[in-house]
Parts: sequence; C-alpha cells; structure tokens
Amino acid sequence: MQLSTRARYAVMAMVELAGRGAPAEPVTLTDIAACQQLSQCYLEQLFGALRRAGLVASARGPGGGYRLARPARAVAIADIIAAVDESIQATRCTPGAAGCLRQADGSDGRCRTHDLWEELGRQIELFLAAISLQDVLDGAVAGRAAQPPVRAVSSV
Repeated sequence: MQLSTRARYAVMAMVELAGRGAPAEPVTLTDIAACQQLSQCYLEQLFGALRRAGLVASARGPGGGYRLARPARAVAIADIIAAVDESIQATRCTPGAAGCLRQADGSDGRCRTHDLWEELGRQIELFLAAISLQDVLDGAVAGRAAQPPVRAVSSV
C-alpha cells in the first residue's frame, strides 16, 4: 500500500509549515520547497487545495506566504490527505463499483480478500485521523499503531 506523492508531499510541507513556530508569521513556498527539497510549482498546486480546505491561510505581498489556519494540534494528517483529493485505498476496486472481479458471465463480483483490504484502508484512515501535525512535531507518533490481539495457541 502506498500513499501518493501528492499526499506525502502535502503532509511534508504542512509539517514544515507547522514547525516554523509562530503562526502569525507567514512562510513562503520557496522556503518550504528548499527545506523539504520539493518543487515550488508542485507546492503551489497543493497549497491551493490546502487553502480551499481551510487548513492554511495566505498573505500576499512583501512578507507574505502561508500560515496554518488553525493550531497544529487541530489539524489531522487525514485532513491534509483529504484536502489534496487523495483517498487511501487498499483494494483494487474503484469507489462505487460493484466489485473487484469480473465473473465468467461478465458480471462483477467481490474477491475473497476484498473485506480484508477494505478494513485495512479503514484502519489506515482511522490512524491518520488520530495523528495531528503537533503529534508529528512532538515525535509522538511511534508506537501508536494498534497492537494485535494475543492469540492463544492450541495444542493438538
């Protein structure tokens, strides 16, 4: 499973922006691009979407740039990914489609592992919704994934 480049770059840029300290001082995309080694043109596209989603505010003119529109602790990583129109999908099924396999009669069907991948996608979304920009800045992400239940081993 992979997140798109668009989603990863948006998260990287937002973490950089959040890490710049005082929210009152705008940061230019040139600075973010240089620090994160990203294309400024690509960031312009991403920040347009982030602004429309209400995650960043922009200031024009000399001394202008971007700042977070709300505190870093109030911005979930899932919000950033959703803002740049990226879905987290672990199945090969397309949203709204009947299934992921074509049956011999031409109808659509679901593969046996469909529910497994569907639930994995939901778990990823839940995890990213529970992680804020502030969590990333504070280094409070490691160890937060759900631990699997202990399974009893039967002796036969």
